[in-house]
Amino acid sequence: MPFYERGDVRIHFEVRGEGFPLLAIAPGGMRSTIDFWPHAAVNPWESYHDDFQVVAMDQRNAGQSVGPFDPTDPWRAYAADQLGLLDHLGIDRFAVMGCCIGGSYALELIETAPERVVAAVLEQPIGVTDANRPLFTSMQSSWADEVTANRPEVDRASVDRFLEAMWSGDFVVSVERPTIAGCPVPLLVLPGIDDYHPTETGREIAALAPDARLVEPWKDTPEHVARATEEVRRFLLDHARAA
Repeated sequence: MPFYERGDVRIHFEVRGEGFPLLAIAPGGMRSTIDFWPHAAVNPWESYHDDFQVVAMDQRNAGQSVGPFDPTDPWRAYAADQLGLLDHLGIDRFAVMGCCIGGSYALELIETAPERVVAAVLEQPIGVTDANRPLFTSMQSSWADEVTANRPEVDRASVDRFLEAMWSGDFVVSVERPTIAGCPVPLLVLPGIDDYHPTETGREIAALAPDARLVEPWKDTPEHVARATEEVRRFLLDHARAA
């Protein structure tokens, strides 16, 4: 079982397939792990390993990964974990596909290292609004309860400060709208259809980004999911070849 270690960070990861690297950032909110990919309608971990070198990971303090709860810049800390893992694997340029919270991680990666990301797919990206913020607050509290129950050495106040710093914003939370408006990376956006993944968030990302394509409807029928799976594949392959 492979792990990447850097200081106090220990990240569990797995790699499937060969070809151009595709970082697959799983759904699951604060519990984003490789095991959540089967819950995604479009699942790169299962669908794309014949075309790409698919890299998947448990995010910091989820699944088998651990790391500090530094409230200084949580989103950038996750990006450092992801980029550090890719460096560990000898990967420079890559495509990224993020589902749910993975969309926000992907946008932070683009802000942090735009020269390394050749294309990004955002599958049902999260979006925080006044209406759904209580749902995210409840999710965070439940995750904090699990972390502190399973790791007695972790201080709950530190976890709460980390969460406050991470989730104090709105929209996609990790980056602000002007960042997306200046995004230099091609995007393919599959909007969500529920309270955690508002349709309007996906549409707004696609409207703001200079080079973005919106896919909808894509999740309402098995036929649409199959078509979206192939559209994502073609999008990623086209940009991998161009890179």
